[in-house]
Formats: sequence, C-alpha cells, structure tokens
Amino acid sequence: MIAMTLAEIAAATRGTLLLDGTHVSPETEITGLSTTDSREVVPGTIFFAKPGEVTDGHLFAPQAVEAGAALVVVDHPLELPVPQLLVEDTVVALGDLATEVIARVRALGLLKIVGITGSNGKTTTKNLLRAVLEQVGPTIAPRASFNNEVGAPVTMLQVTEETQFLVAEMGASGIGEIARLVRMARPDVGVVLKVGLAHAGEFGGIEKTLQAKTEMVTDLLESDVAVLNQDDPRVASMADKTVARVLWFGLDDRADVRASDIVSDRRGTSFTLHLPSRDGGEGPSRPVRFQVLGEHHVMNALAAAASAYTLDVDIDTIVASLQTVKTAERWRMEVMGGSEVTVINDAYNASPDSMSAALKTLAQIAEPGARTIAVLGEMSELGEFSGEEHDRIGLLAVRLGIDQLVIVGPAARRMHISAINEGSWDGESLYFDTQDAAFDHLKGALRPGDTVLVKSSNSAGLRFLGDRLGESFS
Repeated sequence: MIAMTLAEIAAATRGTLLLDGTHVSPETEITGLSTTDSREVVPGTIFFAKPGEVTDGHLFAPQAVEAGAALVVVDHPLELPVPQLLVEDTVVALGDLATEVIARVRALGLLKIVGITGSNGKTTTKNLLRAVLEQVGPTIAPRASFNNEVGAPVTMLQVTEETQFLVAEMGASGIGEIARLVRMARPDVGVVLKVGLAHAGEFGGIEKTLQAKTEMVTDLLESDVAVLNQDDPRVASMADKTVARVLWFGLDDRADVRASDIVSDRRGTSFTLHLPSRDGGEGPSRPVRFQVLGEHHVMNALAAAASAYTLDVDIDTIVASLQTVKTAERWRMEVMGGSEVTVINDAYNASPDSMSAALKTLAQIAEPGARTIAVLGEMSELGEFSGEEHDRIGLLAVRLGIDQLVIVGPAARRMHISAINEGSWDGESLYFDTQDAAFDHLKGALRPGDTVLVKSSNSAGLRFLGDRLGESFS
C-alpha cells in the first residue's frame, strides 16, 4: 500500500483513532498490506476485524497483533497494545480505504484499471490479462477469486505509486454489489464476459443477473471503454446502457476482436487472433497456440486480448503472453494424472454454462477409441432453476456420448435419473452418495487411455476427489 498516516487512514474511513497505551502518534505512517485473515498478518499489516456468519474477526485480533499488525480496525474497542481504528462497519471501512488509495494513485497519472465481471470466466480472464500486462509494466491482480466486497478492496490496497495496471475481478450475488466495487476502482476498461444462470438463485432470476452485471458499464465515462461479448445477446444489450466506447469481442464476424480457425485437442486450442486496426484499414492477425484446455476458454482469451488492446499493447506481446499460460487456475480445467489416465479437475465452480462447456470439451478431446468419464456433482445457487438445469446436464452427457457418467451427492442425483431416462442403462450412469464411495469405484474401474472430467460447484467439494484421482494415476 502507499504510505498513509494513521490520521489519514482514520479520515478516509471516517473512524476514530484509539492510541492510548501505544507509542505512536497520528502522524505515524503505515505501508503494510490489509487483510481480514489473521493467518496472513505479517509485521506492518492492517488487520480488519470482520464479523462473520460463523465467527468474528475480533476474536482473532490478538493473534493478528502477536503476528505484527500495525493497526487493527474494529467496530468496538479491544484490550490490545496496538493502535486501533474504531469504525461503524469494518467491511465498509475496508472499501473506503481502498477508494482513497486508488484515488491517490490515479492522481499521479500512471495507473490504468480494468474491471472484469461475468457469470463465468472472470478468474481465467483475469489471469490471462495479468500475464499480458505484466510484460508491459507493474501489474496488480487478485489471487484466486478475490472478487467480492472483501477480496476486491484487499487487492486494490496492494497498489503503489509504481503500479501501472490494476486488474480488478468483480463478482456479486446481489444487485448493487458490482456498482459498489466500480465506485471504489472507477475502471478505465469495463469487461463483461457473459450473463448466465450462475448465482441466479441468489440474484432472483436471469433478468436480475443481467441488471447486476450491467452495473459494470453504466458508470463508465465517455473516455472509457466497455469490452463486451458480441456473442451473448444479454451482454450485447449493455451497449445501450453506457456512454463509453464499445469494443466487441467474440466469434461473430462483426466482433472487433475475434478468433477464427479454432481447433481443439487435449493439448489446448489453436486459433487465429484478429485485432482491429489502430489507424484504419485491415487489422493485424496472428496464430495462437493456446495451452489452456477447453475451446470455451478462447472467449476468455479474446476478452483479455481486447482489454490489452485498449491499453495499447501490441498483438505480438498479447499472443506471446497468452501462449505462456498453461492452466486457467487451480481446479479450473487442471490436467492431472499420468500417461495412462488423464484427469481434468474442473471442480472449483460450476454453472449450467460451464458444465456444458466442460462436457463438450471432454467429448471433443478424447482419443479415438478411448473412454470418457464424467464425474459430476451439484451446481449450486441456481434457485428455482436447479432441478431443470441438473436434468439438462444429465441429458447432455448422454447426447454427447460420454461413456461413463458418475454422479456424486444427493443434490446432484437428478442428473443420474435424467441420464437413465434419456437412454443410459446397464451401468453407463452410476450414482454415489459420497466422494469416498465414488473414489473407491473409480480407482478400480479406470483403465489406461481413460479421460476423466471432475466437475462441480465449489460447495460440493469434488475438487478434492479430483485431486485424489489425479494423484492416484500420476
């Protein structure tokens, strides 16, 4: 974080400094990072004691102080020998501090900010864009999926006076949450990837999801750029909701940034990247050998390329950087196993769109004559759409000709029933209540040449089953 005095931090968060019993003054400077996790505290850290549904960060403040926290942000005073900042809401204070830091660094004229949202692909696109922008200048991007009211400002607070690019992943489970993050960072480039059924149960339906994702572009300025998915009609409708210049990406020939000649296999996807001209005439194009597994990730690569293009990155740097990325993220189309059995662990998140894309990839990359096995768990947060969407995935697996369907967990059982009803019989679809039972079956049933997809929402935990299978056949 940039250097700020305790007094400046208090002013930014509308808090009250409690310095009794300490040996510091309001003019003492803080430069450490911020966190709500006491296990991440190192000397100089600002610890925000965030109340939670299960526990309360205030209970862990003593551990934070012991680890070297320079400031503890609280909603009630604690008996601790360290400066405390008393605020009404520690999460709001975290966002207020991020807003102030971003504004100060922006005023220096170097920092450019890209905000990314969408029902699927945010983390992959963020990682791809980070790989590109790091070749140009100092870049900050969130780790894992730090994209909510806590993770996003924690990432923003990592910027310094030297930071040239901030890639801010912005997720939401309700109306107004993306707007709040946009107000913190005020992106120069707002990216919307897709509007699908992910989290539709929390939002209250697909139209509410569209309303929430549109918040990414409504506050952009005329000097900003909205990077929108030409192929998604809901995203395309956002062009009428922003005054920013629109740059389209997609497979549609009308897209400004597009891909052609797409060929996928188990080593990744080859395609030709087309960018618009910067000075009129026909724009440049280059072949790309993209190592991230799954044709659906080409759209994420296009979104990253379009964002980099708006920031004046040349096509050769974009292509070279995209080709270095081998894995989208831990547990996202992560290839495991060994020479005999290939395990694709894609069980960090699952929505109907991403589940469909993963199954199509499995069917597409299988070697001739080799078996395909899909180990599937629950798609969470679908609300009223849950039953019919689980049914649809069961039907799709059969229609794609997946050789073996293994369904795990009661919440996903409808996929098994739908597969049987569609025409899967004689053990082609199996159901297991637990991961252990599924693992025991698969450990004995898998044979050389098999390709196994493990896919579920994070809450279902099948990523750990994927890890066990990958380790067993490595």
